[in-house]
Amino acid sequence: MQIGKRISRRAFVNGSVGLAGLTLAGCASSSAKMAKETAVEASALYGPLENERFAIPAVKTSLVKRKYYRRQVINPTGAPPGTVYVDTKNFFLYFTEEDNKAMRYGVGLGRAGFEWSGKGRIAWKKKWPTWTPPDDMIEREPKLEKYSAKNGGMPPGLDNPLGARALYIFQGNKDTLYRLHGTAEAYSIGKAVSSGCVRLLNHDVIDLYDRVPNGAPIIVV
Repeated sequence: MQIGKRISRRAFVNGSVGLAGLTLAGCASSSAKMAKETAVEASALYGPLENERFAIPAVKTSLVKRKYYRRQVINPTGAPPGTVYVDTKNFFLYFTEEDNKAMRYGVGLGRAGFEWSGKGRIAWKKKWPTWTPPDDMIEREPKLEKYSAKNGGMPPGLDNPLGARALYIFQGNKDTLYRLHGTAEAYSIGKAVSSGCVRLLNHDVIDLYDRVPNGAPIIVV
């Protein structure tokens, strides 16, 4: 009986190890599958864009949390279709659509002291815009004087802070000086790092630009 008990105990322990191994293997398999799906999604959304005026390289998606990838979702904003809605708390921008849907994008936002919120409209849009820093920014950073309005601003390009597209926010007929714009700085999505404007990955701002008409309402909360 003692031998039998020992065998049973050994069999039980071996069986437990086997089950644990199966469980770990299942977790590893699931993780590998998720990683593969993420890689496929990232490649489809954020691969190189060779046909742009300035060829845009693939996004370093390892620097961007998957939740900030562009995707269609149920509209959580309550705003009517055709509205740009920026949720600053969660670092999301929504463009609302019919049938209670919305396109959602991850964004980077202004540092403390530089944020803007309110209601306005997209007065106009620009592909590969020139960047002109406002006077107060030039006062803080005199080296930017060479890009002032009187000097013609910074020419378009991959190093331009406005990236591949810019959408200009007005309140009434007044330019707020805030923009929705592109960025190559993937690490900044989901963070408050810019000087006030709402930045999207260049790939995402191109997608947004093609969806949003001039005059579309914008709400930043």
